[in-house]
Amino acid sequence: MAHGHHGNHEHGIHHAGPHDHGDIDWAEMAPLLEAQAELFTSLYERALAWLTDKQTEPGLIVDAGSGPGVVACLLAEAFPGARVVAVDSSEPLLERARARAERLGVGDRFSTVAGELPGVLEELDYPADLLWASRSLHHLGDQRAALAAFAERLAPGGTLAIMEGGLPARFLPRDIGIGRPGLQARLDALEEEWFAGMRASLPGTVAEAEDWPGLMTAAGLRPTGSRTFLLDLPAPAKDRARAYVAATLSRFREAFADRLDADDRHTLDRLLDPDDKASVHHRPDVFVLTAHTVHTAAHAM
Repeated sequence: MAHGHHGNHEHGIHHAGPHDHGDIDWAEMAPLLEAQAELFTSLYERALAWLTDKQTEPGLIVDAGSGPGVVACLLAEAFPGARVVAVDSSEPLLERARARAERLGVGDRFSTVAGELPGVLEELDYPADLLWASRSLHHLGDQRAALAAFAERLAPGGTLAIMEGGLPARFLPRDIGIGRPGLQARLDALEEEWFAGMRASLPGTVAEAEDWPGLMTAAGLRPTGSRTFLLDLPAPAKDRARAYVAATLSRFREAFADRLDADDRHTLDRLLDPDDKASVHHRPDVFVLTAHTVHTAAHAM
């Protein structure tokens, strides 16, 4: 489940923008995904610190949809007594996850499993004490059935934590001095249309109200709380944040070219042109502000 896109539906570490899920070179995408996940590290660290109060000493942690392993390694650091298994459909991303774990000194208790969620979870040797799924659930057609499968892989007293929802990211003021004000709001609307189409095209897709605590209850779990975590990187943005903004806007420009009006296309072209002083590479008002929500539920003892 290496799939992901920017904004309110963003998958944890994989903030790559809208794309065709069936035509991605994950080995080529991996450095970008990893860099973007690292940018969000402070948000993830606060989310995982919150989880340490809910699951104090897990023996086995599973990151369902781990991508290149940035969050999986943060889980290993947040829970130093746990074994961590990173699960993803992309072997090239799992290779990076294993290399990262070795580099950070947690490789002795870090392993990977390649396969499609949720069925691949049946390959686990033991039930998980903590199962983390960041922006991977919404890429599964039947989310209710997927949550039930996640619940089945939890140990008694175990915790399921899913990161879904939040607020769309903002990078620029409403009026940036070029083009029509409100560019990002219009991009949000296009992304919502794209997301609905992506969901509709998934195999076995089922329309579902996104009441995550309610769906977790239906899966036989007991909701234990929801909390939203903020990423606030104020202007003027550092180089790493600017690179993330440029990559995200570039993917929007590519994906929505035929649905943007001429004025918005021209504005995006200027924002992405490194030689233009009005671009995100130079302007002083670039920032990154977004919020991600984590929902938790416990397996009955």
